[in-house]
Amino acid sequence: MSGHSKWATTKRRKEAVDAVRGKVFARYARLIMLESKKASGDTSAPNLAAVIARAKADNVPKDNIDRAVAKGASKEGASLEEITYEAYGPAGVAIIATALTDNKNRTTPEIKHLLSKLGFEVSAPGAASWAFAKTGMRYIPNEPLVDISGDDEEKLVAILEALDDHEDVQAIFTNARGYENTDEDES
Repeated sequence: MSGHSKWATTKRRKEAVDAVRGKVFARYARLIMLESKKASGDTSAPNLAAVIARAKADNVPKDNIDRAVAKGASKEGASLEEITYEAYGPAGVAIIATALTDNKNRTTPEIKHLLSKLGFEVSAPGAASWAFAKTGMRYIPNEPLVDISGDDEEKLVAILEALDDHEDVQAIFTNARGYENTDEDES
């Protein structure tokens, strides 16, 4: 007998799965709060109904959805604003990250610091958006897509993972072939 607890292995696996699910649930909660605020809590509003449907498809509990709708509709609820960050990555890859934050003065420096640690900078608004067509809440890259490989690909993956780990970032879009959309929820 190995002397290892089977429960310990199961517990670690469950903690990892729960951390990923919690991150997805938190993203949906912020998005639902924003849309609920715009719709004044009317769940039949098209944008709010679409976000709720996507959340249900990703198994977000009804209680979480109801709390997010109520918090977004309340007057004392957190004031969330949507911010778009643009940057250029390795090999000239355009990157757009959309974020929902309750404090723009906190999030912007954090994103700038995160990119500067990796050797890149946040670009001026409009600097990278020309490489995309906006459809609804998504950015679809225009042709031609940028081909990357080797060291540039590793750098791009590091940037995308760092941005994805930031709690305020909702979706990340690039015009690199194979990395066009790293948005968690398909619409």
